[in-house]
Formats: sequence, structure tokens, C-alpha cells
Amino acid sequence: MTELLDTVEIATGTDPDAAVVWLHGLGADGHDFEPIVPQLGLSRAGAVRFVFPHAPVRPVTINAGMSMRAWYDIVGIHPDAPQDDAGIRDSASRVTALIDREVERGIPTERIVLAGFSQGGAIALHVGVRETRKLAGLMGLSTYLPLSNAAENERADANADTSVFMAHGTLDPVVPASYGESSAQRLVSWGYPLQWKTYTMPHAVCPEEIRDIRDWLDGVLT
Repeated sequence: MTELLDTVEIATGTDPDAAVVWLHGLGADGHDFEPIVPQLGLSRAGAVRFVFPHAPVRPVTINAGMSMRAWYDIVGIHPDAPQDDAGIRDSASRVTALIDREVERGIPTERIVLAGFSQGGAIALHVGVRETRKLAGLMGLSTYLPLSNAAENERADANADTSVFMAHGTLDPVVPASYGESSAQRLVSWGYPLQWKTYTMPHAVCPEEIRDIRDWLDGVLT
């Protein structure tokens, strides 16, 4: 049995009937996107439980082997860099366990959005395309689809028509926008209905993006 990750949770109303599982980036924690909930100001989605898990602590090669909260190890940020298959799949199982817990709490998977920023967004996309239960939506911010060659064969039919929102800063020095765009193009080539947005910003989130996220969330959870 997979041990549940510790989480930060915020509900926008009593008795939530929808959930957003939102994964933070490398070196951050579940508190990182906590302030975004009131900023979103969801108006049509009803009562939503936001679940912000803390990634496990592990050494990260690209950061001189320092231990920090990370969803998987990163050797380098370039297309030919080796990917941490085992670490990615380990975190995927932990995120799937969080989805299972939301179901146990009475929220159907069709009312669950899987979201994430940077490394967390990579895990969200990895899990989402393989999930065998229908989800409300997938969101990846300033990120890319890891293990994309494997994903082509491993993706499940359940979310083939699930809405995907991807966004990226054109000035991102950490994860180049071209990485995100190529992942978005691959998902579109597989038939996913995907919105792709870019903003003049670095590896961050901006007010315009928050408004677009709000509109998308209101749409998939209405």
C-alpha cells in the first residue's frame, strides 16, 4: 500500500463536490500555491477542495545532489538528458493514491482536476494521460510531458477527450517554452483537446495566467 503524502488542503465552501490536486515545483512544498486559491475567485465551480501535497525529499543531481522536495531526480534540462523513470513512476503512484482518497471522500473522478507547476506539472501530465478513470481536466504550468515516448503506448482511453490546459512563460530560463510547446503539440497530435497559452514572464505565474486558469477551471468543473 502506497503511503499517503502529507498535504495542505483548502476548501472554497462547505461539503466540496470537486477537487483539484495541485503539485508544486522542484524545491518548493505544498504551501507554494496555497495563496492562489483566493486569487482564482472561482465563481461557477461550486465548492472545491484544493489539495496541495508535499513531494518526498530526495537528492537532485542537477542541484549538486542536494536533498530537497522533488517529484523525481533531474540530471539535466535538455532534450537528450536521461530521465528518472523510477522516480517519476514512484511519484505517479503517490499522486494516484491521492486521487483514490478523494474518491473515498465521495468525490467522483469526473470532478477531479490534476494540476501542477514545473516538475509537479510534469507528474500531473504523466499521471493524467495514463489514468484509467475519467478526470475533469489536466493542467500543466511551465512544464513538459516526461517519458513522452512511453506515454504514447501507455496512455489510457479514459481521458482521451479530457480538457488539457498548458501555459508557459516565453522568458522561462528554467524550462524553455519550446519544451512545453512540443509536449502540447504531441498531446494535440494524440487527439487531446488542449489550450496552449503563453505569457511574457519567466518561470513563474502571472495575473493574466491566473485569470485564464480560473476561466478554465470554472469551465471543466461546472
